[in-house]
Amino acid sequence: MFIIAGLGNPGGQYAGNRHNIGFMAVDVIADKNRFSPWTAKFKGLISEGSLAGEKALLIKPQTFMNLSGESVGEVLRFYKLTVADLLVIYDELDLIPGKARIKTGGGSGGHNGIKSIDAHCGKDYRRLRLGIGHPGDKARVHGHVLGNFAKVDNEWLEPLLEGIALNADLLVRGEDSQFMNKIALGGGDKPKPKPVQKPAAKPQSHIHKARQRGQQKLPESGPMADMLKKCSARRRTDRKAGC
Repeated sequence: MFIIAGLGNPGGQYAGNRHNIGFMAVDVIADKNRFSPWTAKFKGLISEGSLAGEKALLIKPQTFMNLSGESVGEVLRFYKLTVADLLVIYDELDLIPGKARIKTGGGSGGHNGIKSIDAHCGKDYRRLRLGIGHPGDKARVHGHVLGNFAKVDNEWLEPLLEGIALNADLLVRGEDSQFMNKIALGGGDKPKPKPVQKPAAKPQSHIHKARQRGQQKLPESGPMADMLKKCSARRRTDRKAGC
């Protein structure tokens, strides 16, 4: 089994926050890959399905961000899994909006949800960080992460989340480079539009072909030219005779 945890805060007042982009990502994964309805378990909401032919479980911890590790830790212990079976999706201040990065292990970068998971589960799990941008002033960080995405953000947010969902199989298989290439190119494996084909030229009629042949240049010298001259002279004589 593979676990994908999306981080965020529970409650309608936080649903559109930048800090909840992890929740948003697993919601779209569940929707695009026909996972089960969300149910309450392990101090979170879980949804079950399959990715890359393997059973997968999505979880949105409902403990609030700072205690995310309590929920994720319960899942790992219940299924007797290790951090090698875990991917965590969360917001990253130090990436520009729309950018994504994936790595295994490392520091928390000051993210309280990651600090909690590190404490409960260890650090050597894979992390998919989704950029929300930095407000430019440390004093504004709290309001920025707990502020809602603007309408204009949908121009990059929706394609990013859809790309993650449509390529989630690659995450389960550990094909991180291929996954990142897909995301960098703008998302999912949607069928590319077929190139517009010019209508085939209509077949020429026999009359048209004959006219084209008649427009070919006639020889000016040689036996053929002499024969054509005699035929032309004979036709002139015939026309004078009224034939």
